[in-house]
Amino acid sequence: MVFFGTTWLARDAGYAARRVAVALGSLTTAVAAGFVLRFAYEGLEIAKVGSFVGLLLAVMFAVCSAIAFRRTWDGFTRRPADPAHEESLRSVKAIGFMGSLIAYFLRSLAEAPGEGLRRKEYETALAQYERRRTARAGNPAARAAAREKGKGRNKGGSKGGNPQRA
Repeated sequence: MVFFGTTWLARDAGYAARRVAVALGSLTTAVAAGFVLRFAYEGLEIAKVGSFVGLLLAVMFAVCSAIAFRRTWDGFTRRPADPAHEESLRSVKAIGFMGSLIAYFLRSLAEAPGEGLRRKEYETALAQYERRRTARAGNPAARAAAREKGKGRNKGGSKGGNPQRA
């Protein structure tokens, strides 16, 4: 989202062009990463390490990519519940970087990655601000009178009130 700044709020100032650039960049990077993985696999074939090691490598990258895809995709819609657990999966996500790149590409087709989450957080913060602001507005004398009126209801003693008035 750093690449987009705050243009995702109103989707202005070249927002569409940036989304296209992000989509093409992540797809290009995913393709280049695929070639790197292919060269690594061919290196194992040249070294004649055996089919078991090659199969183990392919399965490892597939599983790590699936985990990285899912964690990256979920990160676009909600904050992690346990940041320590997310931190412990960093190495798995690094191995499965292809999954993260593909998730980033697919998400950039619909919106700026993380835009939905940030928009939801922004709207929640804005609504909280408006509630706080409207609660402060009005006649302070009327609020003081309402407080005085409410104090007469607690006739069982002076719990939490002014001890001089009890």
